[in-house]
Amino acid sequence: MTVREELVVTGGPPAVSHYTDAVRFGDLLHVSGMVALSPEGEVVGEGDVTVQARYVHELLGRAFGLVGASFADVLKVTVYLTDIDDRQAVNEVRKEFFGAAKPASTLVQVSALVLPELLVEIEAVVGIPS
Repeated sequence: MTVREELVVTGGPPAVSHYTDAVRFGDLLHVSGMVALSPEGEVVGEGDVTVQARYVHELLGRAFGLVGASFADVLKVTVYLTDIDDRQAVNEVRKEFFGAAKPASTLVQVSALVLPELLVEIEAVVGIPS
């Protein structure tokens, strides 16, 4: 029987509503949208999408590490931007973390994220290596 397991990123930001950082189900990991919030709940890199994107990718990497996965194991990401013109800056950060691995991807411009100072949010689906 496949077991569902809720996971929390150590040193990550506090949840801002009723959710967990990630859910493992069998050999899949679904990672909630990560934003640039410190463990104290403060915005990291206010006004700078590159700083925020780098911090978000660091949080994602920590989530992947909970199940022994890495950016090379990511199957799909969804990127939410408050300004579509930030796409290229976020893409450059993404290349730093993903290297040669290319996940399936969706990019969406949204009118707002959970706090007005947040510029980017990224969620992921990961295949857990055996």
